[in-house]
This record gives sequence, structure tokens and C-alpha cells, in this order.
Amino acid sequence: MNILFILENYHPHIGGVEIVFRNVCEGLARKGHDVTVLTHRLPKTKKQEIIGGVRIVRVASMDSRYLFTFTSIPKAIHLAKSADLIHTTTFNAAPPAWLASRIANIPVMITVHEVWIGKWREFTDFGAVKAWVHDFLERLVFALPYDKYVCVSEATTKSLNDVLPERKKQTITIHNGFEGGPWHAKAKGVHDLRMRLDLKDKFVILGYGRPGTSKGFGYAIEAFSLIKKKIPNAELILILSKDKQYAHVVERFKEIAPRGVRILPSLPHRELPQYVQMADCVVLPSLTEGFGYVALEASHAGTPIVASNTASIPEVIGGKYVLVTPKSPTAIADGVIRVKNNDFIIKNPKPFPWKKAIANYEQAYRSMLLAIKRTNSNKARTTTKTQRASL
Repeated sequence: MNILFILENYHPHIGGVEIVFRNVCEGLARKGHDVTVLTHRLPKTKKQEIIGGVRIVRVASMDSRYLFTFTSIPKAIHLAKSADLIHTTTFNAAPPAWLASRIANIPVMITVHEVWIGKWREFTDFGAVKAWVHDFLERLVFALPYDKYVCVSEATTKSLNDVLPERKKQTITIHNGFEGGPWHAKAKGVHDLRMRLDLKDKFVILGYGRPGTSKGFGYAIEAFSLIKKKIPNAELILILSKDKQYAHVVERFKEIAPRGVRILPSLPHRELPQYVQMADCVVLPSLTEGFGYVALEASHAGTPIVASNTASIPEVIGGKYVLVTPKSPTAIADGVIRVKNNDFIIKNPKPFPWKKAIANYEQAYRSMLLAIKRTNSNKARTTTKTQRASL
């Protein structure tokens, strides 16, 4: 198959979604498919190149994923003419992908990571107007009729079905893949890392990821004062991504953080297993999660987790864990204290092999192409009958 991916961000842009699609695209290329990615051009990147068997085409968008919605349209239409199908994702790449698919008369699939309709005020620190605008734009994206909707978890599928019940038949779940090897392997230098961070004899609580409101790190910071009363040697380490849009959030965290809370800058993903294995407990205080990679990573690293009992987290979590009420510092503190007392659920970490995810995407592509073929065949028969009737 000749598959055109239209994605607002792709490698070398750093992020969880980018890692997902790099694995999908390169996995499909290894299986013999012709894979092209149309994405927005980052500074100092080439207009075109091939990485991992995937042809990457980048369009200038002033380094803005919002402008990409418009600047990508001409190239999307051009590339769609030689593609069998288009695969896109929420949010900014979806409209040009849908438009190109309709002009080229080929099917389009959209991968949905999360559905925030009606929840932008809850999951962000946006004001009323900005939240309304984003809610409106998300509704516009989902108002377009895609040929197939792929949700990355059953929780996301349920959320999408709640807002788009009329598209249930076109909606399926394909879990993201996960490579557990780097997390299973005993990371080198764990003891030295503790010494370097002056954490000897400390009960280390670790949280990491994007510091947006939806990740709930503010609740973990509030919980820490309660934790210290029961675990005096506790230390909370937060490794937070340094995106410009979250700089004010990180500064606010630093202002409210009590003694014993340290905020570290983001690390390359390959270095995180060492930190997760160094910790005595990982906290995942999210308000929502489309898939919950942190839960999987800690599960496979063998580090106990205190995680919000919400969205996809119960679906993917395993290993040693405690599920707690979201948005509750008291519940988070109680969960960490339970971990300190070895009072947690123990289950085998759940496997999510990339091989299975890619095979499921291939099957979804074939079913989508077959449905389009049948539709076109039925249209042709109807046209023929109409022409005969007019004779």
C-alpha cells in the first residue's frame, strides 16, 4: 500500500505522539509499504529526507502547528494523488488530511488520542474564551466525516462514542505499542544517580512528563506536605518538559513547592529508565490520559506506581500499583504511604507489542479500502441503471 501520513509533528520533534507515529510509520515501511509523512518543518531540518525507510516531506509553517493546518493543503493534495489512503491524527493535521482525501477520492483514517470536548476548562488553565475556542475547534475537527476512527484505548473509544454516537460503526480501538525492553533491563548507575542527587537514605517519589494542568502535578505537590508527616525522609522529584507554553506553570510549581520538592529539567527519553528504577515510587496524578505511557513504563521497570483511577490508566497499568481518586492530594498521599508500607496491588505488566499494533493498522487499512471499493462499485451500478432507464 502507498500510505500518506499527514501529521502536524514528526521526528525529530520530541513528544509521545511523535514516538508513536515513528514506530508505526517505520514498522509499516519494514513490511514493504510505501510510507510518506507530510509534516511541519522545524528549524534546521531538511525539506525532504528518508529516515527509517519513511519519506518525510516538510512544509514551512513558521514553526507553528496551527499554521500547518493551512500551509500543508497544497502539498497534501499533491501527495494524495499518488496515495492509496491517508492516515492523520488529532488535531491540526486533520482538516487538510480530510480535504486532500476528498479531492483525491481516497479514504482517510484519523487516530484519536484523547477527547476533550466539554472539558477544556477542567483539563487546562485556559480562561473561558480560550477554552471555548479550543472546544469549538475540536468539535470542528470531529464534525468532518472520516472513513475510520482509531482510538488508542478503550477509554478514548468510549469518550468518542459519547460525543459521536453516529460514528460508532466507523470507530475501532488499536492500542499503542510499547517496547518494554529498556525498562525491564537493569539500568546502569542507579546507585550513583542517587548519590549524585543527594538522595541516599531518601524515599524517592518521582513524577515526570508534560506539566500541563491535565497531568495533575499540582496535586502531587500539595500531597507532599501530607506525605512528609508520615514519611519524614521523603523527597519528590519532578522531571518536567521545558516547552515554552508551560514555563509559567513550572515557575508556579517552584513557588508553591515545599522543602523536599525538586523540579528538574526534561531528559532524553532514553535516560528516564534509570530515574524510574532509582525511585521508590512513581506518581501519575493525571486528570486524564489517552493511553498512559508513564503507567506502562513504571510497571515494566518494577517501580510501584500511585496513579489516578481515571481514563485509560486502569486499562494499561500493571506491576505494583495503587489507584487513587483524581484531583485529591489526600488520596495521592494515602497512596504513597501505602506504597511505603508495601500495600499495593501486584499484577503482571501488560504487553502492548508494536508488531500487533501495526498488524491491526494494516487490517484497518484493508477494511477501509474494501469499503470504499464497494461504495464506488455500488455507485457505478446505480449510474448504469439510471442511464439504462433513461434510454
